[in-house]
Amino acid sequence: MDKNNLIIYIMVLGTFGILSTEMGVVGILPQIAEYFNVSITQAGLFVSMFALTIAIFAIFMHVIFSKYERKKTFILVLTVFTVFTAIGAFVKDFNIALICRIIPAMFHPIYCSLSMTVAAEIVEPDKAQDAVSKVIMGVSAGMIVGVPITTFLASHLGYQYAMLWFTTINFIVLILTILFFPKIPGKEDSYLSQISAAKTGVFLISVLGVIFLNAGMYTGYSYISEFLNVLTHIVGTKLSIVLLLYGVASIIGNWLGAKLLDRDSRKIILASPIVVSIILFGIFTVSSQTIPTVIFIIFWGLFAGIINDISQYLMVSAAPQAPEFANGIFLSMGNVGVTIGTTIAGFVVAGIGVRYVMLFAILVLVFDLILLFTRTRKYNID
Repeated sequence: MDKNNLIIYIMVLGTFGILSTEMGVVGILPQIAEYFNVSITQAGLFVSMFALTIAIFAIFMHVIFSKYERKKTFILVLTVFTVFTAIGAFVKDFNIALICRIIPAMFHPIYCSLSMTVAAEIVEPDKAQDAVSKVIMGVSAGMIVGVPITTFLASHLGYQYAMLWFTTINFIVLILTILFFPKIPGKEDSYLSQISAAKTGVFLISVLGVIFLNAGMYTGYSYISEFLNVLTHIVGTKLSIVLLLYGVASIIGNWLGAKLLDRDSRKIILASPIVVSIILFGIFTVSSQTIPTVIFIIFWGLFAGIINDISQYLMVSAAPQAPEFANGIFLSMGNVGVTIGTTIAGFVVAGIGVRYVMLFAILVLVFDLILLFTRTRKYNID
């Protein structure tokens, strides 16, 4: 393996660890609620507050740290993640544990944004997109595969071991970064000059499209472990296996989405919210039956991967002259969507029951379809 590939794969593992830390708790909300003796909706703050913090800090943290030497910046971020996930594994107070979630979330966008930038910088220009796509694959794998791994550990060993999994993977990447990552100088980023892209109509509607596309997905997904526990009676190892199937399907969807966007971006962008809505209605309808529910969830995972590609594509295609800014907003607005979706789902779970999160997810996706249709028709953009 040449030096550049080694650097890229360290960053892929790093984004996997960081996104696992963010999204892994989706599968263990019941264990979090039990461990801290709080309600399931309070446990949902572990997801929504992390995502909200990223949404805020992703807008400007890249600017602040772009001028610093890359290796030192990565070491700082990985150290923060390692230390605070370790502390969070042992504290007994829910509020302190929540703070131990929020602090790493502040540093999350630095690693993800700079990883994409560094990946493109260290390879030949014609290989830049391939290098960046590998980093995005790490993001997708962390978001999806991190959930069943965490769920398995929490189901068999308990909440603390699930949190220590985050600590371990981040610590491994920290050591690899210290040992093998070269010193790469920072640079005064032209990021601020790119903000003018945010003034265009297509950029603004793309932002809304990304927000509500992710909100629709996470209205349904954020309480999926509770949904499957209560309605389908899938628990423990079986739950981990189902979430793993979702994750594997999502990674396949991530690969497939890139191909479909190259072939006909408009059709796949508009078709995805429709297809996912049909899938979610199917899950709502057959939730008491194990096999049909699992089949629907696998197809849902496939489109989750495709939608992750679509979200990034929507932002970059709306501001091709400002890719770094667009990627930062992609991370930020995606997490705004996660926050909104998790919040909606929390109200639904507390108010009328976990089964109905699927119907509310469909409503959000229908609204998003209107936004995406308007973007396509009004701005005639691929």
